[in-house]
Amino acid sequence: MPGDSAQAVLLACAPALAIAVDRLLGEPGLRWHPVVWMGRYLAWAGERLAPRVGAPQVRSDSQVFWAAALAWCAAAAIIVVVTWLFQAWVLTEPEWLAALALGLFLKPLLSWAMLHDEVLGVERALADSLPAGRAQLSRLVSRDTAALSPTQVRESAIESLAENLNDSVVAPLFWFALLGLPGAALFRFANTADAMWGYPGERGGRVWAYAGKWAARADDVLAWIPARITAALIWLVGGLRGGARLRSEAARTPSPNSGWPMAAMALALGVQLRKPDVYTLNAGARAPEASDPLRTCAIGSRVVLVGTLATCAAMLCALI
Repeated sequence: MPGDSAQAVLLACAPALAIAVDRLLGEPGLRWHPVVWMGRYLAWAGERLAPRVGAPQVRSDSQVFWAAALAWCAAAAIIVVVTWLFQAWVLTEPEWLAALALGLFLKPLLSWAMLHDEVLGVERALADSLPAGRAQLSRLVSRDTAALSPTQVRESAIESLAENLNDSVVAPLFWFALLGLPGAALFRFANTADAMWGYPGERGGRVWAYAGKWAARADDVLAWIPARITAALIWLVGGLRGGARLRSEAARTPSPNSGWPMAAMALALGVQLRKPDVYTLNAGARAPEASDPLRTCAIGSRVVLVGTLATCAAMLCALI
């Protein structure tokens, strides 16, 4: 990134502009959304890479793994090159236009307003009926929601917000601060690939154990630092003290990253969060109540505010 002060200032303002656009205008249309484009490529490639359940094995596990890794790397390289060229061109334009363009093009690579509203929508739907709450939750999570109790619906909504607070906001901001638009775009692609390919077994009639392994590990690597930053921000705005409890709770989940923001949120709310037969966070605390999704969104909003301001400040200090 350039080092002169004028361009440093505009780069530092881009995260705040992106968050403002997110809150005021929401998501761009599907036709223009880069994450949707990523998803379409991943769906197309996944159908050709992941073997069907029960189908004769044409390629070895190793061949499936390396073919999927190559498909991931090829798409990631194209994304990085295109966004780098775009950013380089934008920075040659007048400062007001460059600042506007960077903020507008960063916006689709992060999302807070939609996540916030979807989580609140789960509680509103749950107030109408349990089936409505389950249906609303299914828009947020990949697990089967048909048999979830009201408590489990709330637990899942809170967990989803905490995990996606990292994936959809903090991590894109972190990588933008380090590498600009290419960094944010690369993370968004890696996270989308993990969501679509990163399953240890079967899903959608296909076997992902080897086809999704590279995508899962790449997302783990790119999200490792941001997940811990997200947990620290939740810890900070939640007014908690001492980190030993957070570390021990985060270690209860099988994921090396998602347990951190989820554990921090469970402790900040003073509630227990569970995924049956997988983990229990903050065991012994009360179950989530109707007011807790709103409290979760309030904590998340403060994390977004503090995280955005910290990103702007860090970039300004580093670039001037």
